[in-house]
Amino acid sequence: MRDMVIGCDNAAVALKDTLKQLLESMGVSVTDMGVSSTEDATAYPLIAQQVCAQIARDGYASRGLLICGTGIGMCITANKCKGIRAVVAHDIYSARRSILSNDCNVLCLGARVIGVELAKSILTEWVSLEFADGASTPKVNEMKKVEAKHFRD
Repeated sequence: MRDMVIGCDNAAVALKDTLKQLLESMGVSVTDMGVSSTEDATAYPLIAQQVCAQIARDGYASRGLLICGTGIGMCITANKCKGIRAVVAHDIYSARRSILSNDCNVLCLGARVIGVELAKSILTEWVSLEFADGASTPKVNEMKKVEAKHFRD
């Protein structure tokens, strides 16, 4: 399993801490980019940007977990970062397909949308999967072409 870089806003501190413990119990190395308190009002786009920047610094070898109230804002922000393919997945099937069909590297969850046990199940499944070269490879390559067209170094 890959290393994970995680972050949340103040709406999701408890869920982030629970999922961090789960990952560590599975032997996954976790870098926590915050926030660590419900009193910390750091805006979720800033956290998403920090997590994605760390993934880029890791050469995209690690994956990310971003949690806010719905997961939507984190996902939108993450997908604006070069090399990131983020998904909001509130069910196991979508989480599975995000890896197997789309080679996603960031999972976004909504602490106000799903319960703790479902979040644990989704994350456990998601971290266990790897994208394999196959029928989806040409589509992922097309996504990379779109990204290259719109992101300039």
